[in-house]
Amino acid sequence: MKRFSTVFLQVVIVLIGIVAVAILIRFPLTEGRATNLDLWRIYSDPLILYGYATSIAFFVALYKAFKLLGYIRQNKVFSSNAVGALKSIKYCALALSILIVAAGLYIKIAHSKDDDPAGFLAICIMTTFVSVVVATAAAIFEKVLQNAIDIKSENDLTI
Repeated sequence: MKRFSTVFLQVVIVLIGIVAVAILIRFPLTEGRATNLDLWRIYSDPLILYGYATSIAFFVALYKAFKLLGYIRQNKVFSSNAVGALKSIKYCALALSILIVAAGLYIKIAHSKDDDPAGFLAICIMTTFVSVVVATAAAIFEKVLQNAIDIKSENDLTI
């Protein structure tokens, strides 16, 4: 049962990654300013490039979650590799939230007076909240897992 569950979750993570790549490719073409631009100008927009650079942290976190599920499937959850994967997920989520807040602040400060940035800012707030929740959960799991590894190593030494 555990093998099926972890494989299923790994498939879900791969599907999330595929959907994210599709959104990163398709969204700039449907954005309002893109109607009169050629492909080069659409994909060389500084905000679009910033979004691509920011997405690196998201994809690293997805990869580390995929690896963590692999450790769970191999019964290596109580290992330093699993703790390292959780630590990487935590740092990626924190970096992602900081980068999203920076983009939201930039849009809030630099938007045209004719534009209404409320939708973009709402998405920034929501994704920042999700990133902070993921970082908090990863930090808690990391601490619990590290404590369990420490207790296990203490018990192994006394026996």
